[in-house]
Amino acid sequence: MTQLPAAPWSAVVLGGGDPGDAFAAAHGVPVKALIPVAGEPMALHVLRALRESGRVGRVAYVGPTVPEMAELIDERVTDHGTLLSNLEAGVEALAAAGLAPGERVLVVTADIPLVTGEQLAQVLDAAPAHAALVYPVVRRGDCEKAYPGVQRTYARLREDTFTGGNIFLLDPRLIGQFLPRLREVLAARKAPLKLAGLIGPGILLRLLTRRLTVRELEERVSRILGVPARALVTPHAAIGTDVDKDADLRLAEAHLGARPPLQS
Repeated sequence: MTQLPAAPWSAVVLGGGDPGDAFAAAHGVPVKALIPVAGEPMALHVLRALRESGRVGRVAYVGPTVPEMAELIDERVTDHGTLLSNLEAGVEALAAAGLAPGERVLVVTADIPLVTGEQLAQVLDAAPAHAALVYPVVRRGDCEKAYPGVQRTYARLREDTFTGGNIFLLDPRLIGQFLPRLREVLAARKAPLKLAGLIGPGILLRLLTRRLTVRELEERVSRILGVPARALVTPHAAIGTDVDKDADLRLAEAHLGARPPLQS
């Protein structure tokens, strides 16, 4: 495959999943990323968007694939069973293939088929240059304007109400520093007292009372992970709109069907 010589990014696409996923099984595929959307696996839409962005030179794909995805993938990686294990395996595959000095990695889940290359390019171009971890977020108003009636999980901060994106950006040189701590935070997410201890009672109270600012949240996450972390507010609702259920699938089908065909 011809690579983009000046592309400053590589990408890891997380396409693995639980073998017992009832949503995937109901659609006759082993993992959710292979569920057809507008006649093609949803992961294929994501892979095309990465290539069309003009910003990504190499793609590692973690999880099962189908033949029509092959030409868009540089490194195929076996599903390791968990999100962070798959992330680590994907980054390791890119590093083994050769990352350029200063090259950063875009991590994207394979279940956001509405995302476009132009949207990804804008997010990558806007990413802070010196953060080890960048997490795009989308305002609730932008989500509901793009997709009326869409159901997402939101957090209310002082500035606005946001949903998290299904992509994040990282410096692969620093992944060993923040990954163990991130794994600890995720392990505590269903244990409120432990999670409160990690976050800090003052920050938690400010979050619950909607007084926490984006900057304060960035500072706390940076301290927890031990590396500079930043939020990136993006207007692109597709980045925060994954497909987890049949209602999401119908929404994606409707919007993809309404798009004009790409010009060759």
